[in-house]
Amino acid sequence: MQANILVVDDEPSIRTILEHQLAEAGYTVSCAASGEEALARLTGELPDLVLLDVMMPDLDGHAVLKRIRAESRTHHLPVIMLTARGERKHVLEGLEAGANDYIVKPFSREELLLRVGNLLELSRWQLEANPLTGLPGNRAITEELRRRLAGEEPFGYLYIDLDGFKPYNDHYGYARGDKVLTTLADILVEAARATDPRIFVGHVGGDDFVALAPAAAARPLADAVVAAFAERRRFLYDPEDWSRGYLELPDRLGIVRRFPPVALTIVVVVDRERRFCHPGELQAAVVELKRYGKQQPGDIVVQERRQAADVPAGAGVGPTGETVAGGDGKRETDGDT
Repeated sequence: MQANILVVDDEPSIRTILEHQLAEAGYTVSCAASGEEALARLTGELPDLVLLDVMMPDLDGHAVLKRIRAESRTHHLPVIMLTARGERKHVLEGLEAGANDYIVKPFSREELLLRVGNLLELSRWQLEANPLTGLPGNRAITEELRRRLAGEEPFGYLYIDLDGFKPYNDHYGYARGDKVLTTLADILVEAARATDPRIFVGHVGGDDFVALAPAAAARPLADAVVAAFAERRRFLYDPEDWSRGYLELPDRLGIVRRFPPVALTIVVVVDRERRFCHPGELQAAVVELKRYGKQQPGDIVVQERRQAADVPAGAGVGPTGETVAGGDGKRETDGDT
């Protein structure tokens, strides 16, 4: 579905030019000739983006922008300011008021469409992002996975799951649990940047994350994440709990149990032979590997045996044909969630 753009400018010629160029690029365009008209239009169906002129009579662009940002219903709207004044102080004034971008007249069609397209894409990702970690959510993950499946480059799919997270959450509370999730998200982003800039990281929800990487970068990314999480894990616990090596609390049946520190299960599926055509097929391949990995103690990377050439020396081989490598986190299988 193509984006809807509201053009706000008191000059008829500018409105006509913008409407024509944007419509020609496939956008749906509506126009307002004044700030008051623009605000009236925003009480109805909201556009996906606003192109807002600064210099208008009565209510100028900065005043309109302040009203937009003051209302919870319109606060998130992407706004690009249009102005004939390119002085730094005017640009800063608009940005301080909450503008997302600035275009100085006269502008080229190419510049206009690039700025509009970039801001719409950024806005879409932000709206679909996980509210806790800021990482792309399910819709963006599916779109990126479809794109890579349709492409020519072999890639690796990583499914990252936290084991023992529920006991941790029950013991320390949701605020500390959120800290665990944001720590893992930070580790994933940092490791992705250091490994290969083409890596995509997403947050499925809860304690489940995914990453899509070029084939050769998939296993190095998994190993980097395991190593970084092992270094930071102790700081997620109170010193006495970490020294003891476990948390003690009732399980679902009311029986007091000991739960070791949270640990990672990372499943790696590398699609070199173009075996998969649909995201569901790839996810099905992950399920059995994940089930096996979660039965093992400590941090673990589980990878299909057919990709054994990608696995470093010393990795073990699982009973169902996977290659596995563990970290230093110790955990019990029984009672783990």
